[in-house]
Amino acid sequence: MQNFFSLLKREFRLFWSNKVLRLLFIGAPILYGVLLGYVYGKGKVTDLPIIIVDQDRSELSSKAIQMFEDNEVLSIASILYDQNNLSQIAIQKEATCVVIIPKDFEKMTLTKKYPEITTIVNTSNVLTANYASTAIQVCLGTLKAGVQIETLRKQGVPENLLASQYEPFKTTFIKKYNRSTNYMYFLWPGVLATVLQQVLLLGLALSFASEFENGTFKDLVKRCPSILNLLAVKIIPYMIMSFGIWIIYWLFTLWFRLPFYENLLPLTFIAGIFVLSVSFIGILVSILVPSQLKATEILMVIATPSFILSGFTWPLSQMPQAVQAIANVIPLTHFLKAFRILIIENGSFSQTTKPIWNMIIIGIVCFIAAFIALHFKKKSVLKQA
Repeated sequence: MQNFFSLLKREFRLFWSNKVLRLLFIGAPILYGVLLGYVYGKGKVTDLPIIIVDQDRSELSSKAIQMFEDNEVLSIASILYDQNNLSQIAIQKEATCVVIIPKDFEKMTLTKKYPEITTIVNTSNVLTANYASTAIQVCLGTLKAGVQIETLRKQGVPENLLASQYEPFKTTFIKKYNRSTNYMYFLWPGVLATVLQQVLLLGLALSFASEFENGTFKDLVKRCPSILNLLAVKIIPYMIMSFGIWIIYWLFTLWFRLPFYENLLPLTFIAGIFVLSVSFIGILVSILVPSQLKATEILMVIATPSFILSGFTWPLSQMPQAVQAIANVIPLTHFLKAFRILIIENGSFSQTTKPIWNMIIIGIVCFIAAFIALHFKKKSVLKQA
């Protein structure tokens, strides 16, 4: 046991002596946590610039403009009265939408000639385009309802019948979980989990590969003949440091006032399985590829697209079957699914059984492969001795 603890100390010394690895493993989660926290800290998009082309200059068009001004998502960057140089002005003002109110808009509305308001949406950024166009639709829908109700009122329809005359049935949308559609709640945790996976893979890529390159693997085998102990010596330090990063992430939720209070204990347990699963992937590649550079490159190829493939932002069901198969062998995919169930949707631990077992299976397969590969590496070294 004393020998085992001395080997753990040795592993911590090796980690601490590598300045680049130390900076990345400790610095990257903190840097990304703080930086992305402030990037998405606002939570939702507001004050998106739009341009109004008011060719009517009537009381009704003024009401429409007032509604746009009152909407928190929109900010009127400019009001024009013709379409001269409209494209250039839209680029100059960085407008997400251009709303064109036609000439004789009020007159045609009151005489039921159905004028058309045209909205040009800048879809170069899908996020801002969706927010701005939805806000404009809400404003114009409210204006349309107001005009119709006022017309019915002038026709002598009683006040208590106005709503039912205009709207034959009601529709109700109830938002659950992320009710404010806060982008911070949605994206920030997923990115931090991705960072944790990347730094783990980067660190463990060097674990055995550095021993092979530096010629110290033979001495390590002599001090620790057990393959299980060898794997434990390499993984346990990263498990301990990962728990430290997990605590830092929790402190970030307090700093940025994120309402992540429920199910933290079960999520911590699942995070432990996630870290183990990722660690065995890193260990396996480190054993099979005895070059630190090549092992790092291979694991970064796995880690870099993992967030995109995870189904966290784009539904996994909408991806080709081959891509889904690749995504399902990456632990991050299953951890983020469990995270969403427990933290975002306030689900129960029993509902995360499938992603937990998927991570366990990935971990077991990689552990067995790493055990076999390390057995042959050890055998080869002892023969040379």
